[in-house]
Amino acid sequence: MSRSTRSDFPPVFRWGISTSALQIEGATAEDGRRPSIWDTFAAKPGHIRNGDTPAVACDHYHRWPEDLDLAKALGVGAYRFSVSWPRILPNGTGAVNEAGLAFYDRLVDGLMERGIEPWLTLFHWDLPQPLEDAGGWPRRDTALAFVDFADVVSRRLGDRVKHWITHNEPWCSTIKGYYEGEFAPGKRDLAAAMQATHHVLLSHGLALPVLRANVPDAQCGLALSLHPIHPASGSEADRLAAVRHDGLRNRWFLDPLHGRGYPEDVLAEIGAAAPKVVDGDLAAIAGRTDFLGINYYFREIVADDPAGAPMRSRVVEAETTDVTGFGWEVYPEGLTELLKRVTADYRPSPIVVTENGATYPDQIDADGEIRDEARAVYIHRHIDALRAAMEGGVDLGGYFVWSLLDNFEWAEGYSKRFGLVHVDFDTQARTMKHSGRWFADFLKG
Repeated sequence: MSRSTRSDFPPVFRWGISTSALQIEGATAEDGRRPSIWDTFAAKPGHIRNGDTPAVACDHYHRWPEDLDLAKALGVGAYRFSVSWPRILPNGTGAVNEAGLAFYDRLVDGLMERGIEPWLTLFHWDLPQPLEDAGGWPRRDTALAFVDFADVVSRRLGDRVKHWITHNEPWCSTIKGYYEGEFAPGKRDLAAAMQATHHVLLSHGLALPVLRANVPDAQCGLALSLHPIHPASGSEADRLAAVRHDGLRNRWFLDPLHGRGYPEDVLAEIGAAAPKVVDGDLAAIAGRTDFLGINYYFREIVADDPAGAPMRSRVVEAETTDVTGFGWEVYPEGLTELLKRVTADYRPSPIVVTENGATYPDQIDADGEIRDEARAVYIHRHIDALRAAMEGGVDLGGYFVWSLLDNFEWAEGYSKRFGLVHVDFDTQARTMKHSGRWFADFLKG
């Protein structure tokens, strides 16, 4: 398949897998948990493919010991998971739900018992519905509520959890949620979305000193979904469109996190939709982090489009048949390019690839095997891209495959499968796919 082996990476390099609470836990109305915006969004017809909901998902809330055994069987050294905000603070603020915290106590202890390092993500899109009812991320108070949430979780779990990711993919929870309307809460308001981006970033910055106060040896960062942006042609119009698109897709998040404020070219494009920023906000957002998480799946090819709001651009499909089940182009060299670009422009140290994976139309053969060689090839090609980036000077600290389990894939429901482990959603039976076996063999060296 390729030349890379585990021995090509430093012994301290972290190999892991990623999951998220809403996508795997289920038990959405058990032990004091109240609805998140995704429970509400999924309950409305037309939002989720096939009318699927996260109510049961992988039933991880009850089956977590089996799932952690699968993680151990893979041989990973780290497990990235998120905690459910509405399970811990059902109203978003105020009274703490002890049963919710106790679940994560058990989960973290289970990881420690299996010799797997916990990497905890505080927010993976499941905002408590009461906070959305009060205004959601466009409201500044939501950022302050997040800081309280971070305080509660880190006080309870910080004696064992040392790696903290404040947010997963702010682009998705803000732009896709409040502007494009494809994700919860399903709004279509550019000004609200841009204000939401600011408050998510602000909540990250305000939470950093709280996390460090509660966990003195904490390693803190956040995970961005980033893309290499290529012009659709050699024309000057397409080149400028790619620059504009990169401004909102990538630089809007990277620049303020690295002390540069929001990009002036994006502010000029969005005009009156620009967020309101209070004195001290940008300094808080630029607070020191210990690593930058990058989630990588595909590049974006951009053409000029005067009617393409908000950046006068549009994304066009790549001319290739090498695509995943999502129709995303398989472009591992884009990961190398992205890691080198972020290193050259921002010098984060280190970078951790916190998500990378692929969905394919898995088939269960007559013997019960799931021969998903395409997924194994995909992962190995991206590991090759990691090695190329490191040889090019990138300080890279780890790689997390998305995902351990097939799960609730947001607006696609259960129709798209990313897991190294197959889940039969009728019986909840787990089956290790060939890609999982390959990854375990890779990690054994």
